[in-house]
Amino acid sequence: MRDRELRCVICNTEMPFETPPCADGHAEECPELLCTRCGAAEIVAPVTFRVLLSAGGSRVAPQQRRAA
Repeated sequence: MRDRELRCVICNTEMPFETPPCADGHAEECPELLCTRCGAAEIVAPVTFRVLLSAGGSRVAPQQRRAA
């Protein structure tokens, strides 16, 4: 299990977090972490943003274009 210190929102302080046993097969790379004091879960995963750019310079997301 991997340990790291993060700010726990429940404990309101820096606490050690550990990786729980992962049922999804991530092993040590599991994005879930648990506070060792209160058991609060934290998900550490990269966030991906996609921006649609047209040739005219208009930045309109596909969902906004369909709704208009």
